[in-house]
Amino acid sequence: MTTTSTAMNVSKAVTQLCAPGGGSGGRRRGRPAVLRLDLRWGRLLRLAVISRVVRLVWDQLLACSSCTGGGGGRYRRLGPPQGGAAGAVLSPLPRDDDDGCCGRRGGDREAADVEDVVSLKVSLLGDCQIGKTSFMVKYVGDEEEQNGLQMTGLNLMDKTLAVRGARIAFSIWDVAGDSQFLDHVPIACKDAVAILFMFDLTSRCTLTNVIDWYERARKWNKTAIPILIGTKFDDFARLPLEMQWTIVNEARAYARAMKATLFFSSSTHNINVNKIFKFITAKLFNLPWTVERNLTVGEPIIDF
Repeated sequence: MTTTSTAMNVSKAVTQLCAPGGGSGGRRRGRPAVLRLDLRWGRLLRLAVISRVVRLVWDQLLACSSCTGGGGGRYRRLGPPQGGAAGAVLSPLPRDDDDGCCGRRGGDREAADVEDVVSLKVSLLGDCQIGKTSFMVKYVGDEEEQNGLQMTGLNLMDKTLAVRGARIAFSIWDVAGDSQFLDHVPIACKDAVAILFMFDLTSRCTLTNVIDWYERARKWNKTAIPILIGTKFDDFARLPLEMQWTIVNEARAYARAMKATLFFSSSTHNINVNKIFKFITAKLFNLPWTVERNLTVGEPIIDF
C-alpha cells in the first residue's frame, strides 16, 4: 500500500509540473511571455492607426493635386478607328478655368475621365541653338508655354488634342543640346512613343551630330518612332539650290540609316509643325490619315 501511495503522489506531482502554468517556475516564466505579447499587440495597433491616418491624408493630397494646376484635364480613352472616315481632325481642346478643386460638377464621372487619359510622351533631341524649344512652343501655343515646367537643361510642355471625340495628351520633353545636360537623355527617352531628332538645315554639322543623339537615345528606348526633323526651313530656302540639293540628299541618307521619317519644318512660318504630331498620332493608332511625300528641292521635304 505504501508503494502504491508513493507512486500516485509522484505521478500527481509530475502531472502538475507538466500542466500549463503548473509549478511556481512555470508561473514565473509565463508572465514575461504574456507581457511581451501584449506589448507587441500594442505596437501593431498603434502602427495600424498611424498607417490609416497617413493613408487618409495622402488620399486627400492626391485628390486636391489632381484638381488644381494648369495641366489638369478630363479625358476619354481613344477608341478604335472607324472605317470609312475621311480623316482624323486634331484640334486643341478648350480648358475649363472655372473648375475648382472641390466645385466640379459630376465629380464621379470626371474623376473616371482623368483615369482614362491617353498620355503620349514625345522627346526632342539635338544640338543647342537649332530651334527645338521654338518648335515646341509653336506647337503647344503661348498659353501652354506659361504652364510648362522648365528645369536646368530640360523643358516640359503639354498639349491636349481631340480626335473624333476622344482626347490625347502629348507630353513633350525638350533636352538642352549642351553636353553638360546629357544626363537628362535617359529620363527624357524612357517610355517615349516618339523621339524627334532635330538639326538645323543651315548647319551641316548639326546633321552630322544627329547620329550621336540617335545612338544615345536608342540605348534607353528601342521602340519609339524615330523622326528626323530639319528646322529653320525659311532660312534654308534662301540658300543656293546646289547647297540645298546636297543637304537634302544627306538628310535623306541619314533618315534611311535611322529608319526614320524626314520632315523639313519652320517654327517661324509653322511649316509641318502640326503635321508631325498628326503623323505620330496616326501611326500610333492606325488612323486613316496619311502624309504626302514631297521630294521637290526648294519645298519642305517629307520623305519616308
